[in-house]
Amino acid sequence: MASRNNRALVPEAKAGLDKFKMESAAEVGVNLKNGYNGDLTAREAGSIGGNMVKKMVESYEQGLK
Repeated sequence: MASRNNRALVPEAKAGLDKFKMESAAEVGVNLKNGYNGDLTAREAGSIGGNMVKKMVESYEQGLK
């Protein structure tokens, strides 16, 4: 059985990703707080992650131009 490892590959990036997540949550209108957010629905959590991926792809595409 494969073991799960929730360790960040680049620990120094954690603060930046947390800030990015909070900004994305604000943009999609989800009330995200520091710490535990188990009260979020799957749709709300997915919209935050989806918005983050969308912005990362847009940023990458801009870098290609």
